[in-house]
Amino acid sequence: MDCLFWKTCTHYFLHFIFPVFIALIFYRKNWKSAYFILLATMLVDLDHLFANPVFDPNRGSIGFHFLHSYYAIAVYFLLLFFKGNIRIIGIGLLFHMFTDYQDFHFWCH
Repeated sequence: MDCLFWKTCTHYFLHFIFPVFIALIFYRKNWKSAYFILLATMLVDLDHLFANPVFDPNRGSIGFHFLHSYYAIAVYFLLLFFKGNIRIIGIGLLFHMFTDYQDFHFWCH
């Protein structure tokens, strides 16, 4: 299997499956709610709709799209200092940024 296959599998595993483990480990009592909040943070990808072209396999999201900017990432980090759902949103957004970062920088393109 080629690099693109494993890159795609890893990307979607980190976006959809790995958040289940985050929810189960850190929010066991309310893991379903935490998981759905983590999934909802993928709405951050709506900023891709403002790019031309919307998808470019040779362009990394981090630092290009406004909700993937370093300023936005700093705000997402600050969300970790709140309690409850705000913290879960911060975790989800930062994990999303990590996923997008590794997708572009650690794999073939």
